[in-house]
Amino acid sequence: MLSEIKLLCWGLIMISLMTMVSCSQKAGPEKRQEPALTTEPMRGIWLATVAGLDWPPAESLKVTTDADRIRLQKRALTDALDQMVKTGINTVFFQVKPDGTALWHSDILPWSDVMTGSVGKEPGYDPLAFMLKEAHSRGIKLHAWLNPYRVSMNTRPETVAALNDTLQSSPSSVYALHPEWIRTASGRFVLDPGLPEVRNWITGVVAELVKKYDVDGIQFDDYFYYETPQSPLEDETTYREYGKDFPDKASWRRNNTLLLIKEVSSTIRALKPDIEFGVSPAGVWRNKADDPLGSDTQAGAPSYDTAYADTRQWVKLGLLDYIAPQLYWPVGRKIVRYDVLAGWWSDVVRGTDTRLYIGMALYKIGTSSAIEPDWTIEGGVPELKRQLDVNDALPEVDGAILFRQAFLNQPQTDKALKYLQNRWYKAQ
Repeated sequence: MLSEIKLLCWGLIMISLMTMVSCSQKAGPEKRQEPALTTEPMRGIWLATVAGLDWPPAESLKVTTDADRIRLQKRALTDALDQMVKTGINTVFFQVKPDGTALWHSDILPWSDVMTGSVGKEPGYDPLAFMLKEAHSRGIKLHAWLNPYRVSMNTRPETVAALNDTLQSSPSSVYALHPEWIRTASGRFVLDPGLPEVRNWITGVVAELVKKYDVDGIQFDDYFYYETPQSPLEDETTYREYGKDFPDKASWRRNNTLLLIKEVSSTIRALKPDIEFGVSPAGVWRNKADDPLGSDTQAGAPSYDTAYADTRQWVKLGLLDYIAPQLYWPVGRKIVRYDVLAGWWSDVVRGTDTRLYIGMALYKIGTSSAIEPDWTIEGGVPELKRQLDVNDALPEVDGAILFRQAFLNQPQTDKALKYLQNRWYKAQ
């Protein structure tokens, strides 16, 4: 009787599977396969490598042998992962493309200088491959974090010389290979987002990562259009060539970022649909005073107007698996309240397939601020608790990501870290 029941059940399963396949085929190429969901909330942290903010340790570049450098750098990564485990963190967002260089064995980008001090110099190991293996062995997921457009952190003559020197090896810097793509903005060399070739190149970088490495996700940070009044992005020529169908340059720029997100999203889903694709934008999309759809805030630099990133639209179009807005203000900051923004983003993702992870300002905890005094009251623990309680009270919030890893080991965050360990680690 049991065998007959098993056979019957198996037959029903096969019929169900065949029906699912048939429906999937009829749905056509737009049918989306969702990344595997987990019931565990996101408890993440960003690990920044640009300018060596969190890694590698500065002392590793002062030793006399490559073996000692590699040993120190690997130990710093495993120590960081061990600290994450003790805190209850389950996902690390590892910055593998801080500029126009890579922390993985790339056929497109030269090696990053953060490991050796020289752009393009072989570091003697693959940091991303090492980090993936060590993170997964500890039960920690790894999302590869990329800055899409930045090429360098400055425009000094020695930087120009170092980037041009990569022509003597392979792969060479995009700065040297495609000078026609390069602009200056905010005192840095950047790629022009208005050029279709640039967007295709960035998508190719992401495709390489997805194909070669078993990452759990891909994340872009908030640096799309990034300029200052003193150092604007000079893209008037590109606008004249490609922006004829748009009412103004701002609309054209926002369409350029939309095209990039569409291209990257479709590429990841075609290659490995179980990999999450997300963006971590500035916390304010638009202020309500400027747009009735905006948040009840008075922020000075909404991402829609300054980064030309219509992140709300990306969510509504289903282009992202998750969004992680950077809500780096306390609940008591009246013009940009944490709870107001968390509620606004919850409204945005409601009814969509996009998960919401809140970016939280670990770096501010314990730091004295006249306009945000709550960060120092009782070691910042009451403020941290308030924000996590806000997250837990909103069913659309699927977790939090802390900025950033080095502040797990700073004296000013000691009390907050103990609180996190009690709240996150013991809840596992």
